[in-house]
Amino acid sequence: MTEARRTALVLRHDSAIGLGNLGPTLEAHGYEIVTVDAPSTDVAALDALAPDLVVVLGGDEGAYETDRYPYLADEIALLRTRIDAEAPIFGVCLGAQLLAKTLGAEVYKGPKKEVGWLTVEPTAAGANSPVRHFAGVPTVQWHGDTFELPEGVERLASSGAYENQAFAKGEWLLAVQFHPEVTDEIHEDWLREWGDELPAYGLTREQLREERASFGPVAEAASARLLGEYLEGLEARDRRAA
Repeated sequence: MTEARRTALVLRHDSAIGLGNLGPTLEAHGYEIVTVDAPSTDVAALDALAPDLVVVLGGDEGAYETDRYPYLADEIALLRTRIDAEAPIFGVCLGAQLLAKTLGAEVYKGPKKEVGWLTVEPTAAGANSPVRHFAGVPTVQWHGDTFELPEGVERLASSGAYENQAFAKGEWLLAVQFHPEVTDEIHEDWLREWGDELPAYGLTREQLREERASFGPVAEAASARLLGEYLEGLEARDRRAA
């Protein structure tokens, strides 16, 4: 009998902010990927507990803008159901903010945007987590919102601008504010879509292209190790529960 493949439900908010290099790592661990575009999908109709993993990607929306973007409220309800069941979730940027909000923390606009190829510093807990693979490795930041650390989670990383860059709850929930998923294609998409705002942060498209050339391969390798280690932790958890 062929073993059933695991499924990963990916909640995407913008076609330019996709799964990127996280996809091959999921596939290498035996996941069938199902991507839904939250703005045009009836998220409330999705079975929150059917997927083995839910991945929540980034977006321009604020996690607090549920009146403006009603599908965010449906995502929060889906995440609440999974959290109550301790069902695996991986959140990136907006995904991390939605998880923080679902866990009862405040999400709000920060004092300034954090944009560019920047480093995060793992905490003591982070040094023993998958996030440790980004220690000293510049990664893409492109956000203006932040959040308070929810109760009952571990802070895994901080940056100079924002204290809460990653957090976890047990082995099953992992959230990162930074963007480990970025590939060359995604990077160019972002420069095309949002590059006009870069001068406000003392940056240029060409500067970020040069930094991508220098840091991109190492960051993608770190991304594969981060997600791979998280998925291995889920597999070990499943074996213990069997």
